[in-house]
Parts: sequence; C-alpha cells; structure tokens
Amino acid sequence: HEIPAGYDLSSLRLLGSVGEPINPEAWMWYRRVIGGDRCPIVDTWWQTETGAIMISPLPGVTATKPGSAQVALPGISVDVMDDQGVAVPDGHGGYLVLTEPWPAMLRTIWGDDQRFVDTYWARFPGQYFAGDGAKKDEDGDLWLLGRVDDVMNVSGHRISTTEVESALVSHEAVAEAAVVGASDEMTGQGIVAFVVLRSRAVDDPDIVTHLRNHVAHEIGPIAKPRQILVVAELPKTRSGKIMRRLLRDVAENREIGDVTTLADSS
Repeated sequence: HEIPAGYDLSSLRLLGSVGEPINPEAWMWYRRVIGGDRCPIVDTWWQTETGAIMISPLPGVTATKPGSAQVALPGISVDVMDDQGVAVPDGHGGYLVLTEPWPAMLRTIWGDDQRFVDTYWARFPGQYFAGDGAKKDEDGDLWLLGRVDDVMNVSGHRISTTEVESALVSHEAVAEAAVVGASDEMTGQGIVAFVVLRSRAVDDPDIVTHLRNHVAHEIGPIAKPRQILVVAELPKTRSGKIMRRLLRDVAENREIGDVTTLADSS
C-alpha cells in the first residue's frame, strides 16, 4: 500500500485489467488502493486476433462483479458452448466462442490459410473459437477460466486453474499463486500449486496443510491440490503473464523449456 500511497492518484477515472482473468481478491485491492474506491474497473477479454475488446463491463453502466468480464460489448455476439457445440445454460461452463462476424476480425494467417481454419474455425464450424474456457453465472454474466489447456480433468471433474488460484489468494497468507495440472496415474491430472507467501506466513510449518484444506473448503475436496510448492517468485513474461508451461515442466519433473521470453530467466 505504501508505494501507491506515495503518489497523487486523484486524476484516475478508469482502471483496466487484461491478459489473464483477475481474481476477485486482486480486483478488490486494485479498486480500493489504486482506484480509491471510486474508479470503475473494466476487466476486458480480447485477443490480438480479434483486433478489439470483445467482452467488458461498460464503465458507469454495468454493475461490476469482482473477477468477471461480464458481458459482450454492443454489437458483439458471444456464447459458451459444450463439447457438442450447444450453448450452455446459465450456471454452466464450457468453451468461449464468437458466433457472428465483427468489424475487426482477422481474415487469415499470412501465407497459411489452412492453419487459420484449423486453429480458429475447426472446433465449432462457422464459429470463432479462441481456445479459452468460460462459464456463465446465474445472471448470464461471463467468467473467463483461461486457456482450455489450463482446465484440468481431475477424476472426471473439470476444474479451472483460475478457480484454484482464486481460492488460494483468498487466504490471508498468500500473496500470489499459480496452478497447473500434472499427469497423475490415479486421477488423470493432479493439481499442483506454486504460491508466494506474505512475509508473516513464511515461518508457519503447517502452511501447506492449511492451504490445501482452505482450497477444499472453498471449492470442494476434489480441488484439494496434490502438491503446494512455496516459492520466492513466479516465472513471468515481460508483460506480466505467468508462464504456466514452465511450471508444468517443474511439476512433471521435466527439463525446463525455452525461457527467453521471461522477464527474469534466472
């Protein structure tokens, strides 16, 4: 708190969030400490490929929910589909798709039209599938779950890494968390969490047990991490995205892959 408190932030009118789903705990901190409890937050979903923001609350119009990207912008048609390409009802999750053309859409991949078709249009013919999972809440608002690759299948249950990360950072001892699925002979995938602790919790010998039980309480026993590894920091790109690919390498005891895009390769 003392770092932003050293600056005059009174001219701020609007806060944005992009890149990965923001957990509700971080959303509330952002609003309170950076926005002074007066700036609306637009938690946006879009891609380089979409050319513009596709999903976002409208500042001053949408009653915001911490952690939710909420609604498609006017003129944008979005839905969440199941494996068969059927729209899921409110309260359920699946694959995020854009169901109608939009002005800023990409037309192809330069010199490789088939790859363009295979990557974005083959999963649900005639509809754009970006590779992200999402769920609709009971109000029909959208909650992004990250890449479909980051949705774990644990004993037949689909669990999002984002959900487990949000549960972990809701514990007062955790400053930051990243979760990956690792191969597991018993369950198909096991949940492995990497956490950065707040300074007051570093010396607690039972912190891992407390955190595993906390996740089980917040989500359910099926989501209890197989392993929780306490680390000093998480591997991030220069734009601040957590490189879960490297964490999967660690979780499965593989040689670490390419680290050239890390902010700090050490």
